[in-house]
Amino acid sequence: MKNNTSISFHDKWKNNPNLAFKETMEEGSEIRKWIIERNGFNSDQDFETYLSHKNRILDGGCGNGRVTALLRSLSAANTEIVGIDLVAADIARDNFKDIPNTHFYSKNLLSDLTDLGKFDFIYCQEVLHHTDDPFGAFKNLVELLEENGEIAIYVYRKKAPLREFSDDLIRNKIAGFDYDKAMAVCDEITQFAKIVSESGQKVIVPELKVMEIEAGEYDLQRFIYHFFFKCFWNPAFSFHDNSVINYDWYHPQNCSRHTIDEILGWFDSAGLNVEWQFQDFYGITIRGRKVQK
Repeated sequence: MKNNTSISFHDKWKNNPNLAFKETMEEGSEIRKWIIERNGFNSDQDFETYLSHKNRILDGGCGNGRVTALLRSLSAANTEIVGIDLVAADIARDNFKDIPNTHFYSKNLLSDLTDLGKFDFIYCQEVLHHTDDPFGAFKNLVELLEENGEIAIYVYRKKAPLREFSDDLIRNKIAGFDYDKAMAVCDEITQFAKIVSESGQKVIVPELKVMEIEAGEYDLQRFIYHFFFKCFWNPAFSFHDNSVINYDWYHPQNCSRHTIDEILGWFDSAGLNVEWQFQDFYGITIRGRKVQK
């Protein structure tokens, strides 16, 4: 069947234009801390200091603009913020009415982006793995960096083998479903995650190398989530928003997963100095600087 990824995200943002916007902008929220800390900053103030000297910032694959809004709020008033997205630039633009010095354009990360000019900082997270050519899109963005400019990316990490198998099985089953039918499946996954999470059960497991299960104590829902299949649940979100997050994982066919050595190789081949790297069960975050020639 035809690749459905653009349709998946068009439908996601059309039906949920404000998804996670409030939570991303709320100081001290779990999702905001996750964004800031995975990028190597200890606090809002730390990230604000980093952004304070940036003249132009690009949010590559901005979706509804929730992280664009965070970048806007923590950067100087005279910093120009640009957001680009293949399917949701108009939605982000609507969310930024009357916000000065912030612009949105409909762009494919694999197309010619040079008309955007150069940037001191490029943020491209939770996006590259949804493109036809993640490395090609990365190289395209690197071309937009000023000398000594930095790019920070986040891509999905390759998971444990049973998790990889289960995720692809579900993805293949619902890829041809329309938004409502796919969301009905994701509602079932969300209900499962909610019930397991609310049980409050903990498990202590030994290492199981053959299945890439790490020894330790886990919340039961997170144990299943880490090693068996994605069943997202966060009580800070509504039930519907939790289901949309599960939809975001399962419906798009473009959903590549990577290793940290692979992504470090991208930065090396692009001539970037790695300034920060971090990985957890879910993904890989690397920030690199374009070295002056």
